[in-house]
Amino acid sequence: TSITSAVGLLPAALQGVNIDSFLAGAAAMDRLTRRRNPRDNPAALLALMWYRLGNGRGDKDMVILPYKDRLALLARYIQQLVMESLGKKLDRDGATVHQGLTVYGNKGSTDQHAYVQQLREGIDNFFVIFIRIDNRRAGPALQIMPEVTLGDYLFASLEGTRNALYENGRDSITVTLPDLTPSSLGALVALFERAVGLYAELINVNAYHQPGVDKQIAAGVADLQREVLTYLRTGHTPQTAEEIADGIGRTEQVETVYKLLERLAADPSREIRVMRGPSPFTERFCHSHHLTGEAKHDSCDSRPDVASEGRVL
Repeated sequence: TSITSAVGLLPAALQGVNIDSFLAGAAAMDRLTRRRNPRDNPAALLALMWYRLGNGRGDKDMVILPYKDRLALLARYIQQLVMESLGKKLDRDGATVHQGLTVYGNKGSTDQHAYVQQLREGIDNFFVIFIRIDNRRAGPALQIMPEVTLGDYLFASLEGTRNALYENGRDSITVTLPDLTPSSLGALVALFERAVGLYAELINVNAYHQPGVDKQIAAGVADLQREVLTYLRTGHTPQTAEEIADGIGRTEQVETVYKLLERLAADPSREIRVMRGPSPFTERFCHSHHLTGEAKHDSCDSRPDVASEGRVL
């Protein structure tokens, strides 16, 4: 993924991360995950567990719980990696399959309290991946009570949560790192990357393209906005969103056209005016250049207060 390209490495280097060590860790994991025997291949084992726990259909969500503050954003990275790569409508044969895995999570011990109650006693539609760090410290460990260090407490919290889930028949996987260094982090990232690629093979989807990513979706709405503005600037009288959508040949997108018009009218610099009606269906929009006299000063509102009117759009 882009995290091992200049896009990810440059910001890391600017923050003082040893990117050579990070890449070396990723390369070491890459070698491990090329082993043909699944029992000796950590990424294959991980992918096979995802497949089994989700019945090869993503029937269960993946919950990421790293027990290390410095891994607080790991769940967001894995969410992007897994859902962008595996969320596909078609398989490689062109059949409609609607595959994917839903991922969420946060750091363990503290943030897990937001949802562990449901994980323990609510709907059984998930499996947890615990990320454990063995906390090998160069200096003295911080004791929070006699004979118990902060690392001991985090370990106890992880094991206690894992055991509680097990007692309720809830599935979990534990990934253990000896420490948290640029090298081990690179290995962890590479592990999940390779697991995603292998899981994609198991479900026969292409993990390496994203036909539904938001950049393409946003571009379509931006193009529509330009069409709306061009249409309004050409001298048309005030029209409803439906009439404007019809005028630009986008009748099937009338709802998006209306929302664009509301947003444009809320920005005085756009010079789009709205003539209020009893409902969104009767409101009329135009460019201020095409209003004169009373209509320009009395009938138009350039700062619509949609919330105060209680609309649900």
